[in-house]
Amino acid sequence: MAAPTSSRTLWKGAISFGLVHIPVTLHSATAENRMKFNLLNKETMTRVGNRQVDKSTGESMQKEEIVKGFEVEKDQYVVLSPDEIKAALPKSTQTIDIEAFVDAEQIPTVFMHKPYYVAPAGRAGQKPFALLRETLRRSGKAGIAKVVISTKQHLAALMPSGNGLVLNLLRWEDEVRDTAGLTWPGEDVTVSAAELKMAEQLVEAMAGDWQPDLFHDEFREKLMALVDQKAREGGLKQVVPLPGEEVGAASAEVIDLTELLKRSLRGKSAAAAPAPAAKKSAARRETAANDEAEAPVRKAAARKAPATSRTSVKAPARRAR
Repeated sequence: MAAPTSSRTLWKGAISFGLVHIPVTLHSATAENRMKFNLLNKETMTRVGNRQVDKSTGESMQKEEIVKGFEVEKDQYVVLSPDEIKAALPKSTQTIDIEAFVDAEQIPTVFMHKPYYVAPAGRAGQKPFALLRETLRRSGKAGIAKVVISTKQHLAALMPSGNGLVLNLLRWEDEVRDTAGLTWPGEDVTVSAAELKMAEQLVEAMAGDWQPDLFHDEFREKLMALVDQKAREGGLKQVVPLPGEEVGAASAEVIDLTELLKRSLRGKSAAAAPAPAAKKSAARRETAANDEAEAPVRKAAARKAPATSRTSVKAPARRAR
């Protein structure tokens, strides 16, 4: 069963190439569904956190005592201040700037990193959006673009998908490892015509349509079944709330067992829903730990107003590498 559709707008801006300017919004195309466990004190059932400590002394460090350093050589670091890091951040243009169109099949799968659904923002963007989608579909091309989401610049490929478009964030060239040294078979390793025919027959016998619902995360399903069984048998443990997270009877919510289990696995109270302020704080911490991009994206989307239309003539696109 596919994850539910996300209607939350994570980014708002426009697709821009040549004189074309299409207002669009980005929506998450994936959902993190792996089991998430929290560390608990076995005796007191309180949550165990990660402290920042000095590795040489084991002493806890305060935030103001910590600086960021980049290792240039072994044990040789250059320290950068928050202002220096901030000055290097890319400026957000609120546009998906397409710099080139390439054959979609030429993009190696190892470059694909994270997909986002792209939707037209308002009725005015419907026609140019559909035109770009059909043009990409008929030409077999993908738009190679640069986009700033929150404070991070990404390389991306804009591709048609069903009635919409998908923006696939790509890895930069220096993030993809070289294959030199891998023992892949070369031209000296040959297969006979008979072997190839038999292999093709086997593939054909196992061929079918792509049906993702036929495949399941068996490990997760077994663990969730075990969690459900233990919960029904009285195995729920009361987690002691952190200071400021205590919930009074007046603010308690009625929730079903499935939601209760989910909150328990996320480190929230197994008996009651958190207070609104604590709930938001916990959600921010969880998102930052499991998806480094989405939390800042949501914050950026909340701060920024929809991009205004603009027309610009771009320089001839350079060949994408």
